[in-house]
Amino acid sequence: MKKIAIINGPNLNLLGTREPKIYGNQTFESYFEKLETKFPNLDLTYFQSNVEGEIINKLHEVGFDFDGIILNAAGYTHTSVSIADAVKSITTPVVEVHISNIYAREEFRQKSLIAPNCKGVIAGFGLLGYDLAVEVF
Repeated sequence: MKKIAIINGPNLNLLGTREPKIYGNQTFESYFEKLETKFPNLDLTYFQSNVEGEIINKLHEVGFDFDGIILNAAGYTHTSVSIADAVKSITTPVVEVHISNIYAREEFRQKSLIAPNCKGVIAGFGLLGYDLAVEVF
């Protein structure tokens, strides 16, 4: 059974209440349950942290023996050289996912430090982006 880790960054614990016009009104936990049902032949795990170092630690933990990582680093996408370096340092392929279309938002959100180290990027399809990323693996 393939092992896929979903790692979400800062403020994504507020999905369902945070800016619903941009991020929707569903919590990630309820969405994750649907994802597990849709992909019963995969071993899906979920981790969320608002702390940069915890995200790096999780990448190190799963980045050598999982089959894939789906990473939404949220605001760290645009600022964290350390998370970008962690993705570059592991062997498990990473797909970067964003719920909103970061290229249609503020200019500072349009640059990803992480993307050059990823297998690909999916942005702008809401939570469906995670489904699409799972299909990659």
